[in-house]
Amino acid sequence: MWQPTRGQWTIIYVVALVVVLGWPPENGRSLGAKLVNWAVDPRHQLPESPTALPMALDDDGDAVTEHDMAEAAYNHARERSSITRWRLDLRDAGDPLSTSTQRQLLVGLAVLGALTAWRLDASRTR
Repeated sequence: MWQPTRGQWTIIYVVALVVVLGWPPENGRSLGAKLVNWAVDPRHQLPESPTALPMALDDDGDAVTEHDMAEAAYNHARERSSITRWRLDLRDAGDPLSTSTQRQLLVGLAVLGALTAWRLDASRTR
């Protein structure tokens, strides 16, 4: 029975971890993107980016004032420091590639990882 060497196990674990963290679901972000989003703001202390004000609320002065205050708080937090700006960018970041491209790259990585582990086994048996 074939038993992988330590090097082969390392390749198998790293490739499996990258594939699991990078595989995008049908809708939403991949697990890796969600982990990065959570890691930079685990207690949800950073201000949320205000959404666009609906056109129907243009007559509601209180809603416009509340939206302007939320936008001012967000902009103030962004301008406060480069670390906070970086954290806000990472918290709101999604997957860098489209779902189909990301899946193709991850499948390619898995195949290359399997071939590399197999090649390491071939050099061991010689």
